[in-house]
Amino acid sequence: MQRIEKTFAGRPLLIETGKMAKQAAGSAMVKFGDTMVIAAVTVSDNRSTLPFFPLTVEYRAKTYAAGKIPGGYIKREGRPSDDEILSARIIDRSIRPLFPEGFQNEVQVFVYVVSADQENDHDVLGLLAVSMALSQSRIAWNGPISGVRVGRIQGKWVLNPTFQQLEYSDLDMVVAGTADAIMMVEGGALEVSESDVVEALQIAHKGIKEQIGFQDELLAAHREPKMAWTKVTAPAEVVATVEAAAKNRIAAALNQADKHTRIQAIEAVKKAVKEEMAGVLPPEHLPFVGGILGDLEYHALRSQVLETRKRVDGRDTKTVRPISIDTSVLPRAHGSALFTRGQTQALVAATLGTANDVQRIDSIDEKAETNKTFMLHYNFPPFSTGEVRPVRGTSRREIGHGNLAERALQGVLPPFEEFPYTIRIVSDILESNGSSSMASVCGGSLSLMDAGVPIKGAVAGVAMGLIKEGKKYAILTDILGTEDHLGDMDFKVAGTGEGITSIQMDIKIEGLDLAIMTEALAQAKEGRLHILGEMAKALPTHRADLSPWAPRIVTININPEKIGDLIGPKGKTIRGIQEETGAEITVDDTGLVTIAAVGGESMERARQMVQQITAEPVVGETYEGVVKSTTAFGAFIEIMPGTEALLHISEIQHGRTEKTEDHFKKGDRVTVKLIDRDERGRLRLSRKVLLPKPEGYVEPAEGEGAAVGGEGEGERRDRGDRGGRGRDRR
Repeated sequence: MQRIEKTFAGRPLLIETGKMAKQAAGSAMVKFGDTMVIAAVTVSDNRSTLPFFPLTVEYRAKTYAAGKIPGGYIKREGRPSDDEILSARIIDRSIRPLFPEGFQNEVQVFVYVVSADQENDHDVLGLLAVSMALSQSRIAWNGPISGVRVGRIQGKWVLNPTFQQLEYSDLDMVVAGTADAIMMVEGGALEVSESDVVEALQIAHKGIKEQIGFQDELLAAHREPKMAWTKVTAPAEVVATVEAAAKNRIAAALNQADKHTRIQAIEAVKKAVKEEMAGVLPPEHLPFVGGILGDLEYHALRSQVLETRKRVDGRDTKTVRPISIDTSVLPRAHGSALFTRGQTQALVAATLGTANDVQRIDSIDEKAETNKTFMLHYNFPPFSTGEVRPVRGTSRREIGHGNLAERALQGVLPPFEEFPYTIRIVSDILESNGSSSMASVCGGSLSLMDAGVPIKGAVAGVAMGLIKEGKKYAILTDILGTEDHLGDMDFKVAGTGEGITSIQMDIKIEGLDLAIMTEALAQAKEGRLHILGEMAKALPTHRADLSPWAPRIVTININPEKIGDLIGPKGKTIRGIQEETGAEITVDDTGLVTIAAVGGESMERARQMVQQITAEPVVGETYEGVVKSTTAFGAFIEIMPGTEALLHISEIQHGRTEKTEDHFKKGDRVTVKLIDRDERGRLRLSRKVLLPKPEGYVEPAEGEGAAVGGEGEGERRDRGDRGGRGRDRR
C-alpha cells in the first residue's frame, strides 16, 4: 500500500493505492475533507474490433456516503442520476485523449463516492482518483492528469470551493489537464468576460500541476509495467496503392455545401475504391482499405483548411451559417421558437408552471431534499441526422447537452421571488449538422422571451473548432458535424452581449495551450454577437404579456400562525378553495402563499378567499361580524373566520344597556369597529362609535355608571381570555 497526505486549497488531501480493489488493473482512493471516492480500472487482454476506442466510465454516488437510504419504494441505488452521468462525462472527456492512438483494448473505469461531507464536491476527486489508478496500472495511458474546480468570490479566485462558497461565486468551472496543457473545460458563469475565463484557466492550471506533482511523488514508489500491445497498421505499399486511387476523388467529394450530398459523394468514392481494390490487392490486405480511406478523408479536410482557409461548405474560418428564426410557432405552448442555423434546427418550447411543478432532488450533497425550478431537456431523435436506429431512453449525450444549455440560460432568469414560476424548456432537435446544443441555447432564449419571461438578456451560443498540425492551426467558427468529427477541438461558448454564461471544451489531441484558447474565445465572441444580432431582429426583447394559456401567479404573505387555518382539517379548507375557484394554491412554512390560475377572475376569487381566512384584524377597521354567543357582560363576535372579539355591553350603544340579549341573539350579523388590542392580544370591539350620538347625550366620565348588568368588572376579567384572542377553529 502507498499513500500520500498533502494540503490542497487549505484542506487535507489523501491519495492511497494498493489497499482497496486489488484485483482490478489499478485502483486508488482519494479523500478531501471528509469526502472520499474510490476508482478502479480494468482492461481486456484482447484487442477490440470496434471502429472506436471502447472506453466505459461508470460513476456512482452511494447514498450511504451521506448516511441516507434511497427514497421511493425500491431501497437500493438504481439508474445513475443526471449528476452522476455528468460527472462520468467529465472524467471520460478528460482521460480519453490520452490513450495512445491505435490502442483498442476495452477499458472500464468505475468511480464510487463512498463518503460525502456535503461541503466538498466529489467529481474532481473522482478524476484525480481515476488518473492515479490508470497511471499506476498496466493500462497504456499517457497520464497523469488532474482536475480542479475554480470559482471567484468577491473578486478572489478559489480552488475547489465548497458548496457553500459556490453560492457566492460568479463562476463555477471544472478544468482538467496535464502538466503542460488544458484537456477539458466545463462550467457556467454570470456573464463574465473572456479575459476572466482565461485568468480562471491559468489559476486552475496551477492547481492541476500541483496535484500532478502529488501523483508523481506517489508513482515514483510504485508503477506497474505497461502492457504490451501492437498498433495494427497497413503495409506501406497498400497505403500507397489506395492513396493513388482515392486521394483526389475524396478531396473533390468533400467540397459539398449540403451534408447529405457530401456524405453520399464520399461514400460513393469509398465504395468504388473498395471494389477496385478487390481486383488489385491480395485478400489479406483488403480489411485495411476502409481505414486508409477514412485517413484520406481526415487529412484531405484538414490540409484544405490549413492551406486555403476554405472549408468544405465554402465558408471561411469565421463565417456563421445562415440563420432563420420563427417565434410563437406552437399555438398552445406558453412560448416557442424554431431556430435554424445552416442544417441544424431546434424546435424549442417553454412552459410556465407553478410551485407544484418543481423537480424534487434528493442528493448526497444536500442535507435535505432540494427543489429545482428551472429545467432544460434536450432530445436528439435519429431522424435529425437521417438515421434509422433504436431509441433506448435518454442518452448520456442528451443529458450533457441539455445541462450545457440549461446552465447557459440559468444566469439570466429573474429571481424566483420576483417571477414565481417553475420553468421547463424542451429542445427537440429536428435537424443536426453541428452544434445542436448551441441551437438549443438560442432557441431556449427566444422561447423564454416569447413566453414573456423577463430575462436579463438574450443568450446565444456558438461552437468553435480547431485543426492543428505542428505549429500550423486554424480556429473555425460554427463548426459542421464533419469538422467536429475530423477536427481537434469542440469548444462551445454561450453568453449574452455582456459576457459568458456557459462554456465547454473537449479536445482530441494531448492538450491545448492558453494562447490558442484565448484566440478561440475572442473569435467565439465575434460569432456570438453576430448570432445575437440575428435573434434581436426576430424578437428584440421579451413580450410584455404572458401567453393566455399560461397560469397567472400572485403571492401573499400570511402570518405563519394562520397556515393551519388556511389548510384546514386534513386539507379540507385549501382543497375547497381550489375546487371552487379552479386555482392552484401552495403555502410554505414561512407563510408565503402562491396562487396560480389560468384566468384572472378565478385567481382573484381565490386570493380574496385566502385573505378572508388569513387576514389579521386591524385596530380602527370596521367589520361585519356574526354573533357567536352572548353573556351578561357583552357578546362575542366573529369578525373573521376563526377570530372572535368581545363587544362589551358598554360598547353596544350610547347610554346604559341592561341586557345584551335585548339587542343581539346568536347568529345575528352586526357591524362593529375594532378599537383595541391589548398586550395579551385580546381584541375589543365597539358598536356605539359607529352610531350617531343622541341629542343632548353626554359621555359618562371614566369609572362612572358601570353599564354592565349582572356581573362586576372583576368577573369579566376572569372570563376575558375566552373572547380576547382569536380562537382556533380548525
